Amino acid sequence: MKTVKCGIDRIEEDSSILKGMRIGLITNPTGVDKDLKSTIDILKGMGELVCLFAPEHGVRGDVQAGLPIADDVDERTGVKVYSLYGDRKKPTESMLRDVDALVFDIQDVGARYYTYLYTMSYGMEAAREFGRKFIVLDRPNPLGGIVTEGAVLDPAFSSFVGRYSIPARYGLTVGESARLINCEFGIGCNLEVVELAGWERNMYFDDTGLDFIAPSPNIPTADTALLYAGACLFEGTNVSEGRGTTQPFQLVGAPWIDGYKLAQDLNQMNLKGVRFRPACFTPAFSKHRGLLCKGVQMHVRDRNNMEPLKVAVAILSNLARDYKEFEFLPNNKEGTKFDRLAGTDALRESIRNGSTEKFLSGVEIQLAEFEEIRQKYIIY
Repeated sequence: MKTVKCGIDRIEEDSSILKGMRIGLITNPTGVDKDLKSTIDILKGMGELVCLFAPEHGVRGDVQAGLPIADDVDERTGVKVYSLYGDRKKPTESMLRDVDALVFDIQDVGARYYTYLYTMSYGMEAAREFGRKFIVLDRPNPLGGIVTEGAVLDPAFSSFVGRYSIPARYGLTVGESARLINCEFGIGCNLEVVELAGWERNMYFDDTGLDFIAPSPNIPTADTALLYAGACLFEGTNVSEGRGTTQPFQLVGAPWIDGYKLAQDLNQMNLKGVRFRPACFTPAFSKHRGLLCKGVQMHVRDRNNMEPLKVAVAILSNLARDYKEFEFLPNNKEGTKFDRLAGTDALRESIRNGSTEKFLSGVEIQLAEFEEIRQKYIIY
């Protein structure tokens, strides 16, 4: 298998791309070359690295989901680290005083809920506002570059788990996403994408020859990333999505679910590319911590045909129908978490009133309209 070359590998081959630029780097542990050398260390060795910017989970991946990041100094390199996850999401002018270009090198997961995409977009806004260049070192979309799924986000539900009107699974690399966001959503920064070499749109991550590095603590495998594209919706309910276990987003359950009945009902639906097994688990943290949960494990049989959003909707519909205990989490100051993840309140309403087939038909129309936009920004 021939290994795909990422943007950072291209930089190592031709360092003139960044020559003479003082770099502020937005990265995390997924920012590595094909030999697993950190982009931080590579740019530090070039003598161009001025500062680091930390997304959710931190530049070294040492912070759990949702916890704020503090400004710090990177212990290994002695380089200043500025937080972009907490009260501040966008680099300030003073942080960029000695920076000529912001460079982004993070492995995305191809799902709209992931905050890295919006950390990138805030960095792009800062680059435009303060006259800096923005460079994306491109990486493969681990879910491939063909399939799109899920409702296109309604701007009324914009948040840090979905800023823009794109589907839940958008079928673009991070570099292609940057191009789309820059033009379609009016950022207009001086953007350059250092392109992949050898990547094709039909590739899932394990087709690339690259090592999969967990983009966050709860996406340990490429199969998890595929399931996450749908199972993340459970974060907006009182059902565990498997956080606090070794199989997050593969397991869903709660103390009051009959896993055998749920698995039987779901398997009878003959959903494409997936089978369900009754499962018991006890989360070590997060929802239902320390409590025995019963539910199902999702087993991917055919990733080319599996539709994770439709799988999640099927599970949610069964739970809403069969269990009075099932709840969507209550509103907070930003609205219902489920609606922010779904990008609409129509999905929640359709699950409650048993009309998900009608909802999913409407989604197909939205995806066809998005496809016309998406095609303008495809590189590969």
